[in-house]
Amino acid sequence: MGIRDRLRALGMELPAPPSAVAAYLPAVRIGPLVYTSGQLPFHQGKLLAEGRVNREVTVDAAYHAARQCALNALSVAGALLGDVDHIRRVIKVVGFVQSAEDFHGQPQVINGASDFFYELMGEAGQHARSAVGVIALPLNAAVEVEVIFETDLQS
Repeated sequence: MGIRDRLRALGMELPAPPSAVAAYLPAVRIGPLVYTSGQLPFHQGKLLAEGRVNREVTVDAAYHAARQCALNALSVAGALLGDVDHIRRVIKVVGFVQSAEDFHGQPQVINGASDFFYELMGEAGQHARSAVGVIALPLNAAVEVEVIFETDLQS
């Protein structure tokens, strides 16, 4: 079963890829690898969570925002590849969490992205990861996620 079919089985659909909000490409492919730019938690053109986690944004809301970031990363990778079903595995996830100064639960927030990829792809969704707390993110987003995917394409 391909990624599109697995998304449908989870009751989800691939959103239109979010546009870049500055001077960069949403994703770049080098051989079989796709590197996404940091994806914000846009859903239907609006940010799902704005502000600092554990202050203006709950951990649960940030977890769901990280999940949306992962879905958006999948979308931009699929747009670059022409078909999301060229993706074979997730190699690395890097998550940034706009954190209140006393918040240390960044891994629990970025689990939103990691759990999503595991639900979607099983073992191929398991990956290396970093979860980093930051003072601010673009557009006041609570979370930003970038992903490296392996594809079935070579050149």
